Amino acid sequence: MGRKVILGIGNLLLKDEGVGVHAVRLLEEKGVPEGVEVVDGGTLGFDLLGIFEGTDKVVVIDALRGGGEPGTIYKVRPEDLKEDKRQPLSLHQIGFLEVMEMARLLGFETEVVIIGVEPKEIDWGLELSSEVKGKLQKVISLALKEIGGA
Repeated sequence: MGRKVILGIGNLLLKDEGVGVHAVRLLEEKGVPEGVEVVDGGTLGFDLLGIFEGTDKVVVIDALRGGGEPGTIYKVRPEDLKEDKRQPLSLHQIGFLEVMEMARLLGFETEVVIIGVEPKEIDWGLELSSEVKGKLQKVISLALKEIGGA
């Protein structure tokens, strides 16, 4: 059986844009079930390609713009972001989708689920808005449930 990874991506310097990194840091503090790896992907691009090797499932936590209220939580698959431009748009969509496509071309057959949170503020600052911060525990619970660890 391959690895299971919870991957947080985002830029900590841009408030709600860093929600994925904030979430995985909380997960690291709390601990995760055996067999689940937590990765702080920050703003890495193709450097994330190695995560897909030998990995059965990746749950990505990121900021997503879908037009909902700040703090709205979305669960999408990469193909949802590719096929329908009306679906929630990840703030890292282009770079991360390219990484996943490269992984597919290399023969990695990893299931990917994206849990996104509608941002309120994307501006200089290290803190999350109260709307997004208030959803962190739910995002973490959803990620653990999705990865099969809760």
